[in-house]
Amino acid sequence: MIELKDILYKVNINAVVGSTKVFVRNINSDSRKITADDVFVAVKGTIVDGHDYIETAIKQGAKAIICENLPDNLEPNITYVEVKEATAALAIIASNYYGSPSQNLKLVGVTGTNGKTTIATLLYQLFKNAGYKVGLLSTVKIMVDEKEYQTSHTTPDSLTINRYLKEMSDEGVEFCFMEVSSHGIHQNRTEALHFEGGIFTNLSHDHLDYHETFAEYRDVKKQFFDKLPSTAFALVNVDDKNGNVMLQNTKATKHSYALKNYADYKAQILENQFSGLLLKIDNAEVWTKLIGEFNAYNVLAIYATAELLGLEKVEILRLISALESVSGRFQYLISDAKITAIVDYAHTPDALQNVLQTINSIRTKNEELITVVGCGGDRDKTKRPKMGNIASALSTKAIFTSDNPRTEVPEAIIEDIEKGVDPLNFKKTMSITDRRQAIKTACQLANANDIILIAGKGHETYQEIHGKRHDFDDFKIVQEFLKQLEK
Repeated sequence: MIELKDILYKVNINAVVGSTKVFVRNINSDSRKITADDVFVAVKGTIVDGHDYIETAIKQGAKAIICENLPDNLEPNITYVEVKEATAALAIIASNYYGSPSQNLKLVGVTGTNGKTTIATLLYQLFKNAGYKVGLLSTVKIMVDEKEYQTSHTTPDSLTINRYLKEMSDEGVEFCFMEVSSHGIHQNRTEALHFEGGIFTNLSHDHLDYHETFAEYRDVKKQFFDKLPSTAFALVNVDDKNGNVMLQNTKATKHSYALKNYADYKAQILENQFSGLLLKIDNAEVWTKLIGEFNAYNVLAIYATAELLGLEKVEILRLISALESVSGRFQYLISDAKITAIVDYAHTPDALQNVLQTINSIRTKNEELITVVGCGGDRDKTKRPKMGNIASALSTKAIFTSDNPRTEVPEAIIEDIEKGVDPLNFKKTMSITDRRQAIKTACQLANANDIILIAGKGHETYQEIHGKRHDFDDFKIVQEFLKQLEK
């Protein structure tokens, strides 16, 4: 039990009805999970408004209500705290409740459209290999040193973040690397967290179903850097024109990285093959198993971050050469029939273009490049024709299929993708609604030395259709079909 007034420290409060000197047990923003003596935080979501469930929370046993608007009927013996912004209040309360755990370790946030998972995961891997206890908060999983937990959001809710940071703190974790999404920033999930540093990767077309305009999307990302303390570092990719925008109002020390423009940290690609990259960083050569120019940026960001966190340059280069690729990020296999299959999370136009350009820069052009791609339902529709245009222009064959259709009709999503195809490229395309059948067709079309790219889902092991998740793993499925063809 903890006194309510203690967890309200630094919360922007408009009014209080009742006593804050009451002891409470747990905090929750889901009324269904409320039990006796809990605090219920009424958050206004995009679909559901928590204010509609205040009465339910009280019936479940809530002792205190945190809300933006006080109810008309106030129950006796219940403390009501009216706040300016419930999501920000929830984040501050969560941090206070768990004892401000982010102060006890070095937390680094990674934001941008592409590269967040790769950079955060590889930093976790690098620091683990360097002998440290490390934490990871990512799209793929949460790691508390050696312990693994599954996750469903790029940036978890405030209570989840602080609960895991508390566990990390208790376990003696020294560094934690965290993906920071635009949704997470906008919904104040990173409020009250103490960051040692922030990394900006790039900015391209994504999440415009949520943010409406690219400018809003960019400005939300910028908020993360605006709030970094003077004790933190801000590391940005200045080959992206938005890199310097992120630095404009930050109090953090400013650092840059680039392959093409002048920057504090520079790299040069010496070799780019399916077996990996040979890079020159700070006049030293380093070989990495990662592939493509986009991964050269990721490696450079990792190198710069490790140095800013105190590791020696020679040690960093040695650790980079031992890094393993991240699940679902340019994950590939070569079958006995010499067919190369690549699975990648590329679900934005920019990411898809990067992957296809990487493949085209390595391949000899004597082989076919067959791309299987779809777009998620209930998400930004404006990127669908762009994905169709890129896939058909940069592949020898493009198969349009389902991704996670969610509540949308898959055929309607595919029609949107097809609208972006240049008439000259239309003969290179086909549409197969069933994703499994689309992957099977790609395998049947492929001959020795051909390349199959399966884009969009990457590490995901499910397909979401009408609110239900069905087992679906792109890598396992393409592996299965290629083995069948060899029999």
